[in-house]
Amino acid sequence: MIVPHFQTLALPGNSYSTASNLLDRVDGWRQEATRKLQQSQRGEKGQFLTPSSVASLMAGMFEFNCPDISLLDAGAGIGSLLAAVVCELCQRPNKPHSLHVTAYEIDIILIEYLKQTLELCSIECQRFGISFTCEVREIDFIQDSADMLQPNLFTQPVKREFTHAIINPPYAKIDAKSQARTLLRSIGLETSNLYAGFTVAAAHLLKPNGELVSITPRSFCNGLYFRDFRKVFLQMMALRQVHIFESRQLPFRDDAVLQETIIVRATKQIEQPDTVLITSSSSVGDDLVLSHQLPYTALINPQDSEQFIRILPDSVSHKVVEQMAQFTCSLEELGLTVSTGKVVDFRVRSDLRLKPENGTVPLIYPAHFWAGGVEYPTATRKHQALAVTEKTAALLVPNEHYVLSKRFSSKEEKKRIVAVVWDANKINSSRVGFENHLNYFHQQGRGLDLTLARGLAVYLNSSLVDAFFRLFNGHTQVNATDLRNLKYPNVEQLLLLGAQIGEIFPTQREIDQLVERQLLKATNPLENSPMTIKNRIDESLEILAALGFPKGQLNERSALTLLALLDLKPKDAWELAKSPLRGITPIMEFMDQEYGKKYAPNTRETVRRQTVHQFLDAGLIVVNPDSPERPVNSPKTAYQIEESALELLRTYDTSDWEKNLRAYLVHFN
Repeated sequence: MIVPHFQTLALPGNSYSTASNLLDRVDGWRQEATRKLQQSQRGEKGQFLTPSSVASLMAGMFEFNCPDISLLDAGAGIGSLLAAVVCELCQRPNKPHSLHVTAYEIDIILIEYLKQTLELCSIECQRFGISFTCEVREIDFIQDSADMLQPNLFTQPVKREFTHAIINPPYAKIDAKSQARTLLRSIGLETSNLYAGFTVAAAHLLKPNGELVSITPRSFCNGLYFRDFRKVFLQMMALRQVHIFESRQLPFRDDAVLQETIIVRATKQIEQPDTVLITSSSSVGDDLVLSHQLPYTALINPQDSEQFIRILPDSVSHKVVEQMAQFTCSLEELGLTVSTGKVVDFRVRSDLRLKPENGTVPLIYPAHFWAGGVEYPTATRKHQALAVTEKTAALLVPNEHYVLSKRFSSKEEKKRIVAVVWDANKINSSRVGFENHLNYFHQQGRGLDLTLARGLAVYLNSSLVDAFFRLFNGHTQVNATDLRNLKYPNVEQLLLLGAQIGEIFPTQREIDQLVERQLLKATNPLENSPMTIKNRIDESLEILAALGFPKGQLNERSALTLLALLDLKPKDAWELAKSPLRGITPIMEFMDQEYGKKYAPNTRETVRRQTVHQFLDAGLIVVNPDSPERPVNSPKTAYQIEESALELLRTYDTSDWEKNLRAYLVHFN
């Protein structure tokens, strides 16, 4: 339907003189509409309305290199993305002549807000001399696009084509027998999730060289479920930019969405570009953007039949991939396999027991994982034993040595892959049950050699494997399929690694040094390897958390800023920390040169505003100690670690750390 002119909501002053006024107002409507939507219905429909910060980031990724823009928003919600595009166009020096918007939305609650947003967009465009027209289509986008792409005797709609599309598609699964699944098959796509369907349908409706910007879960980049989607999409579209977030909570934090999300910009063309821009930030409001040009063939290997999308945000990631390429064995070649635990506790509820007793076997959950091994029994509310019955017998495995791994990581858990050794010698039982929330490595249903199991657990727990897994797996699960797709050292290497492990499992630092020394053959385990860099950044984050900094400062940016102000390189011991005078630009140069993190020069103010200011307020650093009279806004402004803080941090790696930390906190509080 064509939206007629309608009256704008009466607001104080009724003035939208700046882009921020428009975005703020629309974002207020977003929050209001979210409260009106039923929570259960939102989850079923996959309705997660786009915050203004995310919308602005997406709109800013377009090139907009044509004078007359026809813009599609499939699943427009209240119009947050459309408002962001209008604000972006009105602020650019080369403005288009015209903008025509086609917005799809079927929720009656959201449609009323959407119409108001479009009215405000019209007013804003009028102010900047852009001809604005719009159409709200209150029909299902998948149905309408299928009708346009596959017309028949009964439906002969006019095919719409667009120069641009911006979408935050619904994140909802679709049943194999549903109408949506049938319609998507008619346009050549087999998928189990609605967002993949929306994305492909939108791509089909673009004109040649048209631009698409979408925000979706990162999980489509790999795995079996989205293989067809990747192939169909990449046949039509060439990726131009991918933006990732450090945190999987922040993009949609109002909705408690824990999916790892990415923003993709692609153009409709068959030819692939030479490079793709990979950008990343800690959150949507963070202007400090890590920027990296990646060869297209490194993002998508043309020889890869699965068409995995491998997002490498920086030079350190390249090193991770290069080092992992040294391991070429599949689990099948090792004679091993990995399976999901067979015991689904709610299905055997009558056979569960709180504690071990006669006629039961141990039932192992991730809650039993402890320091590279299993603590059984342990303090937990879960049932820890399973009665052996005719029903449960098939769910048990022989009590032999295995490697167990968690299938799910918690919200912001440090490591995605967490593996432990199940040592059968420590449990007096002939059989054992592994619960469904864990995976177990075995040999045709039987256990592993203990030394091999220890070597495998060390490898899986290494920072190298964790970093590699995070690069290519955007979901919080670690499924058996993911572990099968990994490459492993050969049997001799795993045995050599396991031979170094005794009853006490090594610390993370010891694990990484073993992997470097035994598997990567590094002459010096403390060289600037990806593992050394990652661990040093993690240590810096631990220090900031121990000092009481709020969550907003517990990110990579702050960790690197602290290391720069200490002049602490990845291989340096903490006792070598110094206190150089450094301005913002030298701080960012240090991040690039020593830690491979290259940020855009125009993001210096973010380091100053969102990290350095907080360090100053906490008394961790001082400003201009060499020239106190120098104005803080001077280009020569420099910062330095406060003397007592420096003395404290030099003891981080010693037994005095905890005592010194307590004394430091008491002094400053």
